[in-house]
Amino acid sequence: MTIKVFSVFGTRPEAIKMAPLVKALEADPRFESKVIVTGQHREMLDQVLTIFDIQSDYDINIMSTNQTLTEITTRILLALQPILENEKPDILLVHGDTTTTFAASLAAFYQQIKIGHVEAGLRTWNKYSPFPEEANRQMTDCLADLYFAPTTASRENLLLENHPEDNIFVTGNTAIDAMKYTIRDSHQLTGVNLQDDKNIILTMHRRENLGSKMQSVFLAVSRIAREFPEYQIIFPMHKNPKVRDLAQKHLSQFANIQLIEPLDVVDFHNLMARSYLILSDSGGVQEEAPSMGVPVLVLRDTTERPEGVTAGTLRLIGTDESVVYQEIKELLTNKTAYQKMAQAKNPYGDGQASERILSGIYSFFNQK
Repeated sequence: MTIKVFSVFGTRPEAIKMAPLVKALEADPRFESKVIVTGQHREMLDQVLTIFDIQSDYDINIMSTNQTLTEITTRILLALQPILENEKPDILLVHGDTTTTFAASLAAFYQQIKIGHVEAGLRTWNKYSPFPEEANRQMTDCLADLYFAPTTASRENLLLENHPEDNIFVTGNTAIDAMKYTIRDSHQLTGVNLQDDKNIILTMHRRENLGSKMQSVFLAVSRIAREFPEYQIIFPMHKNPKVRDLAQKHLSQFANIQLIEPLDVVDFHNLMARSYLILSDSGGVQEEAPSMGVPVLVLRDTTERPEGVTAGTLRLIGTDESVVYQEIKELLTNKTAYQKMAQAKNPYGDGQASERILSGIYSFFNQK
């Protein structure tokens, strides 16, 4: 029996984490693999598809200017209905916590198609933090049939919600798989000025951080830039004008702060690998950086990735200006504290998550 698997994703983070899984499906004769992209993030998504040499079978291209969550959801539902009715896949795979994730799962549920949730079971237990991601992943897990949990803690979260134990597979995170395709010792970064062993990466984009919280972080970063001019702070700015306007206002005047365009995944992974410290509100960065031995200060009030905090690779610091300033300063001046984070064990996997997911799908459809 060949299992017909559809993979659906629409944003850059989803695409990065689903790419190694799609490549594994394409190479395995047990599966017929097809890809649907929603284009929730258009330009940044297309970069990933090109880098990983993935051709979509369907591109529903929903993105519009200033799109709302309601518009994204309804467009995906309407566009996926005829595709799923015609193709009738055995299982539809979604990833993580985006609006594409939830809407595609709902579309599959309406067609009574099995749903596999990659990166299932992450929780903050606060439906508004992060918004809308926490609700998206909880609702997706309510609809899913197969759960690919990256860690044992994620598995425990799913069991607490009474999801069937036999359908939960602990796989590790596919973000680690992706880095096998992207990290290259000889890779040349263009358009970025690097300082040997003194590069700090800043990324910030989350909806709940827009406005005063982001401004507080930028004020803290500007203080660090003044006091530690030997460090280069590199900020690949998100496309959102609200992010860019604040960054230009608070950070553009510093010679040691580089405001640059978003990097493709290869450039960004290689930049992370050459950095001393990362400041970020990104979920993916929390998983990727520990495998490189780079400490991460998480610019959020909550995280659905507590394993990294427990292991010591991450520190959850929020967005208060004075706290952010002090936390950065400590890691720049206290070598013991820095080394403790840098040398902590990565809790997010060994780069074999995709193979474990394929094994889980195959066993599910071949149960006696």
